[in-house]
Amino acid sequence: MADTLQHNEWSGKTDGLPWMQRSLIALFRVSPLWLPYGVMAMVVPFYMLFSRKGYQAMYQFFRKRFGLGPWKAFWYVYANHFRFGQIILDRFGVYAGKKYHFLKEGQELMDELENHPEGFMLLSSHIGNYEIAGYSLKPKSKRFNALVFAGETATVMENRQRLLSQNNMSMILVKPDLSHLFALNAALENGEIVSMPGDRIFGSQKSVECQFFGATARFPMGGFALAVQKGVEVLAVFVMKEGMRTYHAFVRAIKCDRTANKREQIQQLAQAFATQLEDIVRRYPTQWFNYFDFWKQ
Repeated sequence: MADTLQHNEWSGKTDGLPWMQRSLIALFRVSPLWLPYGVMAMVVPFYMLFSRKGYQAMYQFFRKRFGLGPWKAFWYVYANHFRFGQIILDRFGVYAGKKYHFLKEGQELMDELENHPEGFMLLSSHIGNYEIAGYSLKPKSKRFNALVFAGETATVMENRQRLLSQNNMSMILVKPDLSHLFALNAALENGEIVSMPGDRIFGSQKSVECQFFGATARFPMGGFALAVQKGVEVLAVFVMKEGMRTYHAFVRAIKCDRTANKREQIQQLAQAFATQLEDIVRRYPTQWFNYFDFWKQ
């Protein structure tokens, strides 16, 4: 559990120059969703051709973890890239003012924790479209603090800030000096909500080995260690695209034996998260967006 995790092979930064992104927002203000979706369907093959690293990672994922044949795995890779394009377009659609419908499963878990004075944590992952939920689903009472990648384009960051601030939410930027750790600690001590990825953090950090799709994979220790250190409850949240304007949000409790020592609690939380994540990935295989070999040691 003391190994260092390096998951920086794929930056996660949204493609496109700022003027292109601003133009996309302007287009969404006057265009129906199906139009940019249609353009995306034609662009995806070229993106796959020039993004061989991501293509190969997803192809091997479908071959090894789902046991698909070569042609079916290729089709799933295309579907995955197309779905990822839709996810990105939906984010810009929200920036332009478009509305989406959310089906919620497990919302009562979050409502219960909001009624308590203690803070709690939400763990997301690079599957589906967790970001879009933050623009539409408002916390009822507690302030919401989201740990985010600081290297996004100015257009994306400005729109994130504008929309999140309307919902009593704020961003905590990941910084090289680790000052974001102090902000996370302070938020939990103030009884607020902290949200962060449970499957990948930019840069390197300690990791936890978990069983994931029948093999050992490393998950970042940070979120689980913070939850154990502060003794707070943890929820996993997955927001999956199910229709042109419909998303399905799953909220699931992540538990551990609080009588165990801290090392064991961290391991249990990480494995519980990995198990829940695997279940969602199996249900929505084309919405898994980690474009590198997740199992590489």
